[in-house]
Amino acid sequence: MNNDADDMKISVLSSGSGGNVTYIETNQHKILLDAGLSGVRIERLMASINRSMKDVDMMLVTHEHTDHSKAVGVLARRYPQISVYANQPTWDAMADTIGEVPTNQKNIFLPNMTMSFGDIDIESFAVSHDAAQAQFYNFHHRNKSFVVLTDVGYISDYIYGTIKNANTYLLECNHDVEMLRSGDYPWSLKQRILGDEGHLSNEDGANTLMECIGNATDRIFIGHRSHHNNIKELAHLTVASMLEEHDFEVGHDFALLDTDVEKASDLFTL
Repeated sequence: MNNDADDMKISVLSSGSGGNVTYIETNQHKILLDAGLSGVRIERLMASINRSMKDVDMMLVTHEHTDHSKAVGVLARRYPQISVYANQPTWDAMADTIGEVPTNQKNIFLPNMTMSFGDIDIESFAVSHDAAQAQFYNFHHRNKSFVVLTDVGYISDYIYGTIKNANTYLLECNHDVEMLRSGDYPWSLKQRILGDEGHLSNEDGANTLMECIGNATDRIFIGHRSHHNNIKELAHLTVASMLEEHDFEVGHDFALLDTDVEKASDLFTL
């Protein structure tokens, strides 16, 4: 008999170019993935799903960009029970922006490896992004998996193999290509976003999902939307339309869900 208390619970607390934070919970661990908002805002978002930072015991950092790392140092110092994990290049790149993190709280999580923490296995995978060494994660618990991939310019075969047929995805649909091209960003920035070390467009995100979705997939979050170069409704319509054109039954085979920087998703059970 399945015991709901033993399942993995998840909330996308914030996702977008303005900040990224995800909460993952098992019976043994309370985990924060990234901390790209102020500490106070993250505490408020946690409270909105009836959870507290006082119970969080792990924090994983994907890369040093401030929309993912802004409150890493603040929260580590405020909550000394938290063990913080990142790869060494990311720790080095964050050193000047997050302040001191107590040595006993700092841990290394190498790219392309799986680490086991009691009742959860966490698999890291390196991605192509303009950071020191960006890596994202696949969370495995009781034969269920949750993939987060929100800052990547190019999806390698290795990544496809790592993230295929997850139960839930939080996947980047950063920009609409035409909005980006016609917008007021400098050309150099547009090139960076569109390049192999930049971000996935709405179409790129849909194409990635087509390669990954499997029979186990029941929930997809559209994440890391640019507030300059995208619109929630446009991203959703683009992804849904492309998937439906390739015979995926959105809303039947799986739920396609939007995310927000200011509002947490409901805490759901995987």
